[in-house]
Amino acid sequence: MPGAEALAAHLAEGVTTVARAWEVTRRDGRRFGFTDHDLDLRFADLVFRADTGMSAAAVQQGTGLSVDNSEAVGALSDASVTEADIAAGRFDGAEVTAWLVNWADVSARKVLFRGSLGDITRSGGAFSAELRGLTEWLNRPVGRVFQAPCLAVLGDATCRVDTDVAGMWAEATVTLIGDKGELTLAGASGFEAEWFQRGRLSVLSGAASGLWGAIKRDVLYDDGARRIDLWEPLRARMSVGDQVKLIVGCDKRFETCRSKFDNLINFQGFPDIPQEEWILIHPTMARSRSGGSLR
Repeated sequence: MPGAEALAAHLAEGVTTVARAWEVTRRDGRRFGFTDHDLDLRFADLVFRADTGMSAAAVQQGTGLSVDNSEAVGALSDASVTEADIAAGRFDGAEVTAWLVNWADVSARKVLFRGSLGDITRSGGAFSAELRGLTEWLNRPVGRVFQAPCLAVLGDATCRVDTDVAGMWAEATVTLIGDKGELTLAGASGFEAEWFQRGRLSVLSGAASGLWGAIKRDVLYDDGARRIDLWEPLRARMSVGDQVKLIVGCDKRFETCRSKFDNLINFQGFPDIPQEEWILIHPTMARSRSGGSLR
């Protein structure tokens, strides 16, 4: 008998042995299981732990495009969810699946909720996380934006630049950390200055392993060392000796796509789109009156 039908038959008996269980899958692939039962449960190749104090409010579900929502609360534990991991953003946007399960026969179970973690707050050794349903994505505006810079993300399906080939990335070692979080690196001297500017820095080892940040500035020193400034500091501590990976940067300009990546065929911007002054001012007041592009 399928799990949902078996659970329905069990619920029809009147006296039930049911509990709730939650699976949380982070973006780095790590899976965590929690249950409000007093003993651990095991199914779906995962142990659902009972020692986290995990509980959740009733899921609000409606017809149409209303967003299913709920809230999960639990205790911070070094063996499961830690305050450091939450502060570092490792659980941001994690996928969540919630079951109602017969703890006496875990094959009798039914999915009650699928979605993701929203805002997470922590205090007093516990955390509280908003659960967002799958229909949350339907509330986000979509469509094409017409602008001069490229709309693609370097390396995505529309850009098609392979950032895994030689020359597009480098591994380096942190040799110095500045007062404002700027990093001095060794081992990435074979690239010209600003090669990684507007690119990505991923941390490969240390307390911040698995985190990444967008590169604001890439400075190449005469001795071959590089200084990397990030737009926002990483939300975990970095140390001298940590290994990082640098991914080439792109400033979204037509000229850069041609000269740096030889990828004009996949350029996703509109370099010759007129400026706003094209419709707002008299032609004699335009900066360019040559008859060419007003870009």
